[in-house]
Amino acid sequence: MESQNITPREPQDEHIIENKELNIWEALIPVFALIGMLFYNVFFVYGDDALSGSNQFILLMGAAVAAIVGFFNKVSYKQMMEEVAENVKSTTGALLILLMVGALAGTWLISGIIPSMIYYGLQMLNPTIFLAASVIICAIISIATGSSWTTSATVGIALVGIGNTLGISAGMTAGAVLSGAYFGDKMSPLSDTTNLAPTMAGGELFDHIKYMTITTIPTILITLLVFIIIGFTLDTTGAPDISNQLTAIDVAFNVSPWLFIVPAVVIFMIVRKTQPLLALLVGTLLGGVVAIIAQPDIVAKVAGAESLTFDSAYKGIMNAMTVNSSVETSSAELNDLFTAKGMSGMLGTIWLIICAMVFGGVMDAIGALARISKALLSLASSVFGLFASTVASCLALNVTASDQYLAIVVPGKMFKQAYEDKGLAPENLSRTLEDSGTVTSVLIPWNTCGAYQSGVLGVGVGEYFFFAIFNWLSPITTLIFAAFNIKIKQLVKK
Repeated sequence: MESQNITPREPQDEHIIENKELNIWEALIPVFALIGMLFYNVFFVYGDDALSGSNQFILLMGAAVAAIVGFFNKVSYKQMMEEVAENVKSTTGALLILLMVGALAGTWLISGIIPSMIYYGLQMLNPTIFLAASVIICAIISIATGSSWTTSATVGIALVGIGNTLGISAGMTAGAVLSGAYFGDKMSPLSDTTNLAPTMAGGELFDHIKYMTITTIPTILITLLVFIIIGFTLDTTGAPDISNQLTAIDVAFNVSPWLFIVPAVVIFMIVRKTQPLLALLVGTLLGGVVAIIAQPDIVAKVAGAESLTFDSAYKGIMNAMTVNSSVETSSAELNDLFTAKGMSGMLGTIWLIICAMVFGGVMDAIGALARISKALLSLASSVFGLFASTVASCLALNVTASDQYLAIVVPGKMFKQAYEDKGLAPENLSRTLEDSGTVTSVLIPWNTCGAYQSGVLGVGVGEYFFFAIFNWLSPITTLIFAAFNIKIKQLVKK
């Protein structure tokens, strides 16, 4: 898929609701209202704290505006609620994965897995090459797993921690992680969206992947070059003095490369096409077992006990999985890093996703999504106009529907015939859907992907937006190729 690797509703089951009573200006009223309210809420009142609850309510207010427009255009309350229910239902897998990621982060902290990753990573990754190396590492893992969500929830968390210790901003590291993770997710045949895009466009999977390399490879090379340049300009003098941090980790935890068996098992399971939810559950439970064996004192401390007994072991592991847990070291900056919020830490993100699905569901029910896409399609008089309209439609759906699948499915259905009429191969549409729908979802704070990645990495979308270079550069690259008619594949009549 995008990133979750969760099986979506089958493409043929996706329905696009049209409403002949609704005109384009009425369809845009909820969009303008939502953008206006979010702008005021974020930039004038709450700032970085907007995701703590106020933005969620703003999404519900946007849904209310859409509902009012719907009532004036003969859409019943029941129809709207049915579509909202379908939207929320489609995120069930994502919500469960979020909860499991929170639990996994907790057990991997107290077991010493994440601290060991940071311990060895600090010794291997120089600040100069760290950001570029993070892109490559995440790209490889995401290609192997087909999931940027799993990549960021495992290696991504550790890399953000290593970057913090090296004095590199969390926004920079998160941008590098997401650039690599979404490159791999986009190019992997195991990814849901990589399979969904050619299905919607009427193409073949491996033809789609091969054709994507035309725009994707230049984009990732530019991304790597920028991160290499940033690495050379970082304010560091030689190798950083990390001896205090290494000592603090070594004293607080029993550090060992054997602990990496657990993440290796999780990655192996996902490569073998095990459902991510099951793989993360196994990783969480293995982390708990390893914590009892390798870090008995820490488990007891998290349980609030003086020694490890069966009861304190149970309580310590359960606390790590469900609520806040932390491990104190002699380093103040590591104390902030070695804190996990468990499943409870993901509730804010889940709240955001549900509210976003309410807004997207009402917008779909009243026919606004279809009307906006049709309006964009009507602007496509040239080949470049067709590509530009597709990109704009995908971006608009990511903003308004807050769902990456809809950003692929709706434009895919709407634009398929237009590409055929202009004699363009389906790979042009499927590639554009990925270049503008798949990768940009993470740049929208209230989109399921933006909310997930921000919550997992602990970095606000505003902090990593600029540094998620691959993600915002991809739609620009595809438009440049279309404008100069570079490698635009023509439809071959059979």
